[in-house]
Amino acid sequence: MTLHERALAALTGWSAPTAGEESLREEFLSHLGRYDDAMWRSCAPGHLTATTAVLSHDGCKVLLTLHPKAGMWLPMGGHCEPADLSLEEAALREATEESGIAGLRLLPGPLALDRHRVWCHPPHSWHLDVEYGAVAPPGAEFVISEESLELRWVPVEDIPEPTDEATRRLARRARALLLDASPQQPA
Repeated sequence: MTLHERALAALTGWSAPTAGEESLREEFLSHLGRYDDAMWRSCAPGHLTATTAVLSHDGCKVLLTLHPKAGMWLPMGGHCEPADLSLEEAALREATEESGIAGLRLLPGPLALDRHRVWCHPPHSWHLDVEYGAVAPPGAEFVISEESLELRWVPVEDIPEPTDEATRRLARRARALLLDASPQQPA
């Protein structure tokens, strides 16, 4: 199965949590049906990308990058590469590369969809973003890559400006999934 086929299967099987995301899911599926290169940066109208909210081991904080092109605090993410076998693999690879944290554990997903304007193909193009969550091991220390101006652990409920609602939503959903999946402590 190709990355394109796996993305199609992942989005076909995903239940969107909101009407807006259901519209995006249908748009992403239509895009995949229309463009053989929909997974690659070469697809000028837009291309699927993978983003990951990296949470601290306890889910209290999210690691954000001050993105050099967007000038905003955003989760880790980016373009799919030929070696990626799935969107999940692309999401985990991007999160690991951009955070420098080994041993990230990907949460089941996708958790959200987002579409935003980018400048991969002037005057503009679209990132059709499939979003995931990951958990860092206890005591994880990040390493700033060339793709970031700065990295910072911030409380999920206190994400600094400038950012966007998609970043806040993804961090909250990842934390909720992590906390729902955590074993309950005996009383």
